[in-house]
Amino acid sequence: MGASIVLENAHIVQHDGVVGRPLAFADGQVVSASEDAFRLDLRDHLIFPGLINAHDHVQLNSVPPLPHAQPFPNSYAWIDAFESYRQDPAVAAAVEVPSAARHWQGGLKNLLAGVTTVAHHDPWHAVLDDPDFPVGLLRHFGWCHSLGLGEPHGDRPPRYGPPVRPSFAATPTNQPWMIHLAEGTDAVARGELERLDALGCLAANTVLVHGVGLTGPDVERVIECGAAVVWCPASNLGMLGRTLGMSAVRRLFSAGRLALGSDSRLTGSRDLLDELRVAASHSSLSSRELLRLVTADASRILGLPECGGLSAGLQADCIVVRAGTDPYATLLGTARSAIRAVVRGGVPMIADPDFADWFSYCAVETVAVRLDGNAKLMARKLARPEITGLEPGLEIV
Repeated sequence: MGASIVLENAHIVQHDGVVGRPLAFADGQVVSASEDAFRLDLRDHLIFPGLINAHDHVQLNSVPPLPHAQPFPNSYAWIDAFESYRQDPAVAAAVEVPSAARHWQGGLKNLLAGVTTVAHHDPWHAVLDDPDFPVGLLRHFGWCHSLGLGEPHGDRPPRYGPPVRPSFAATPTNQPWMIHLAEGTDAVARGELERLDALGCLAANTVLVHGVGLTGPDVERVIECGAAVVWCPASNLGMLGRTLGMSAVRRLFSAGRLALGSDSRLTGSRDLLDELRVAASHSSLSSRELLRLVTADASRILGLPECGGLSAGLQADCIVVRAGTDPYATLLGTARSAIRAVVRGGVPMIADPDFADWFSYCAVETVAVRLDGNAKLMARKLARPEITGLEPGLEIV
């Protein structure tokens, strides 16, 4: 076993309870505490598992949102409107940024908000295989964009991404297969689950993103099949003027078939912390239940058993915040700049300057940055100015 780290005197907060005990890391995993370890006193702090963002388009986070006066009836209408918006100078400038940089910046956006694992729903880019990419990624999965863009019409191939039925058939049954579905409020959206079912693509490994148009019977059919829904309420509200109803959210959550995603800044929240707050205001889920959405439930739905908790043998991914009166409410009330440390594999990636010794013990070179006006230390390997344009001392937005 390599050199270990023990975080002492903090409370560990998971969806199934809060305990006060030491938390030890070695070789990238949670382990039993050893005597020969670097010890960090975290009294008056809380430690949460690293969060899981179950749906993001990491390369789209720097693209300005599409202005619109009225809600769109479905995502296809939004896509059609966005085609002309591409000519806007701000949009053109954003997409001219090299793709590697946009993917990297999307990874950083997630990490800064305490997200350590992301499900990226788009073609795979080579930079995602960089060992220093800011977050862990869902790697074993299948995907299709949507029925509207993924179904061939006559001799015309799918407009974007892999085709529906072949991609579903090629995905092992023990891996998630993801598709945007029922992303709208009109008859088109309301009819999509039945269409997907008729295609034979609704199964226990099917993960439906959005689901705004799902009816009550649709929700029951999803649960009956063992499928799941990734909820992106901020994106839904901004694009469609509506999101999943409270009863649907509660039913899916109670069945363990619901996770949460941010869907990128192009249409959704700034990050998953903001998304959690939107979810809280548009559901009856408690702050403790919301933590389950972005840890244990996301882990199970996405087939990531190594993530989402802080038990021995799991990945040593966590976030550290100052304690509040209610541990669960504390996370929902925490701004990303107030997170004391974000840890991947037992190693701090971004943290407050008073954790400099922790970085040093882990042999992590740092750069000084400012996050929403607050001084931070960030692992130098994440700054990558040749990719991101970030220079030491610059403000991160």
